[in-house]
Amino acid sequence: MASPSLPGLRHRLPPLLLLCRRLTNAPTTAFEESLTARSALALLRSEKDPTRILSICRAAALSPTSYPDRAALSLAVSALSASGSQSSVRSLLDGLLLSPSAAAVRPHVIVLFGQAGMLSDALRVFEASHTPSVRTFNSLLFACILSKKHSEVPRIFYDFTISYQIKPDLTTYNTVIKAFCQSGSSRCFFSVLAEMKRFRVKPNATTFGTALAGFYREQLFDDVRKILLLMKKHKCRANLSIYNVRIQSLCKLKRSNEAKELLREMRKKCMEPDWVTYDHLILGCCGEGNLKEAMMYFNEMKKRGLVPKSTCYFTLIYYLCKGKDFEVALEVCKESIGKNWVPHFSIMVELVNGLIIVSKLEEAREMLEKLKEKFPSNCEMWKDVEEKLALVTH
Repeated sequence: MASPSLPGLRHRLPPLLLLCRRLTNAPTTAFEESLTARSALALLRSEKDPTRILSICRAAALSPTSYPDRAALSLAVSALSASGSQSSVRSLLDGLLLSPSAAAVRPHVIVLFGQAGMLSDALRVFEASHTPSVRTFNSLLFACILSKKHSEVPRIFYDFTISYQIKPDLTTYNTVIKAFCQSGSSRCFFSVLAEMKRFRVKPNATTFGTALAGFYREQLFDDVRKILLLMKKHKCRANLSIYNVRIQSLCKLKRSNEAKELLREMRKKCMEPDWVTYDHLILGCCGEGNLKEAMMYFNEMKKRGLVPKSTCYFTLIYYLCKGKDFEVALEVCKESIGKNWVPHFSIMVELVNGLIIVSKLEEAREMLEKLKEKFPSNCEMWKDVEEKLALVTH
């Protein structure tokens, strides 16, 4: 049977693949075709060249006022920042401020500069607005956190509220609390809370949840108890998000037994866990080597109709391989690949090697073929494993 002609094959290629090819073959200074935000996002996931990243963003005419565009811009900024091209980040983000909706775009641009670790540029954009809104101010405080300049938050908070006559709102105070709690100064929470009371800003679950995470991180358990009492005083109910913060914090400290107690407490209050709760418990159990319990939670969440995220699958496969439970890891991996979620190459190598060690040669071969079929460009990377499998077989 004659093989199909090149034009025939071309018509069968997915549109995104054709876009990738045209982009690769096009001059690096421009990208002539317009793109949707979704197509741009897909292209940006694998693009490293700063010039082409800028071309993709411009071809898609991305604006941070819409969610899909924000996701693509965030990915572009991360890639440009990783390449060390601050001038490209500046070119991309300053260009967004030329739009007629510059006032609406400004807070997003400030956050993206923070994501790139370019706080001086975030400040420049903030100061260019002579009468900045509280939303723009909150974006600047958040940019400090994103750029790991937590110590700048209190300075900017106190200086700028005076010089720009900005009245802080709940988001402002919650961001200041986050900065203190992420930088090992959780006890500053109490003075911030006192100021909130003075200016009649009512704290919410986010306020207390952020503080709880900080106190757990610093293992200040007496302060955790104080926060729980303060919540009652402020009539702030311990909702699911509060329980999830506490469960995650305890699991990070390898205190999953206490996290399980909280799960029981939730259920007594007729509060059902969500996928986030299970995700924390699974990671906590895995980190403590309790793989059977991790699998129990994994199966339980699925029975309850909750859908595990890709990271949950990858975590389980990694720890199951680490614990030499390759057969269970294989089952979880098959389920994950069935959803088009493939773990990192190093985890897959460990799994296939593990299957060879426990003499599951047919399963190892099937997994290899499946991966080569799914990722034909990575076939060379599997040569060592294939040679090992061939030696064992013969």
